[in-house]
Amino acid sequence: MASSISYLFVTLILSIISLLACTSNAQLSPTFYATSCPNFQRIARDEMTKAVNRQPRNAASILRLFFHDCFVNGCDGSVLLDDTATFTGEKNAGPNRNSARGFEVIDAIKTRLEAACNATVSCADILAVAARDGVALLGGPTWTVPLGRRDARTASQSAANSQIPGPSSSLATLISMFAAKGLTAQDMTVLSGGHAIGFARCAAFRNRIYNDTNIDPAFATTRRTTCPATGGDANLAPLDQTPNRFDNSYYQNLVNRRGLLHSDQELFNGGSQDATVRGYSTNPASFARDFAAAMVKMGNISPLTGTDGEIRRNCRVVN
Repeated sequence: MASSISYLFVTLILSIISLLACTSNAQLSPTFYATSCPNFQRIARDEMTKAVNRQPRNAASILRLFFHDCFVNGCDGSVLLDDTATFTGEKNAGPNRNSARGFEVIDAIKTRLEAACNATVSCADILAVAARDGVALLGGPTWTVPLGRRDARTASQSAANSQIPGPSSSLATLISMFAAKGLTAQDMTVLSGGHAIGFARCAAFRNRIYNDTNIDPAFATTRRTTCPATGGDANLAPLDQTPNRFDNSYYQNLVNRRGLLHSDQELFNGGSQDATVRGYSTNPASFARDFAAAMVKMGNISPLTGTDGEIRRNCRVVN
């Protein structure tokens, strides 16, 4: 009898421990705010629509912010934090300094959400939904965003400097850096298709248009007109010929050796991703489907959930 009671006691304790473990590792859910803030996604979509109508480039900027957020300690809103006298964030890391933008769009969404359901929706979730909406508003796919992320109280400039792939990355480096985040080579190739929209600064592609040999000569000549060999670092060029429309032109450009960034053209340069690029260049539906799935997968990188982190009231500062 005593051993039976002891067994039941141990079983109960193990069940409680298991339950607590599940709670602390809570899974994200599309219905997370269904009762606590039912208008969240409508408000986010409304503000993203205003932002994209004002400047279509905002969609690409928000998409890039989400990517840079998820690649540094997971999708936790850390990229949104401002530097202060006592806090060093990620905004001045090499991949973000003078190029990360769109923060005021997230601020606008957050301000409305604080009025509608204060201290409820995380900045990390706002960024995930806004990235999706920006893509959809420019004609790209939409997808169901799992929700329930919480916001980091910390950031890491050093991790931003070392873990976000740069525009001069080789194919091997790209594959390795995405693999470190649990993403496959195909995930990397389809997520690179985010360059279907937006612009890049001259500083990011100068070396490509002046020194790379796997580049269409006419394309290089065209890009040199606004990106001199010295100076003009902030001059912009479209990442593909339809920077305000989310389509598969990006992959068509790669096949024609017209990728703007060195890292873009690495995806189609006699390597392991050539067949994938060629497939997406001729099948926009396949690209759209796979991009949506890869965005959900990227959005699941190490989120803070349960009681970890916090719900920031201002996305730029910890509470």
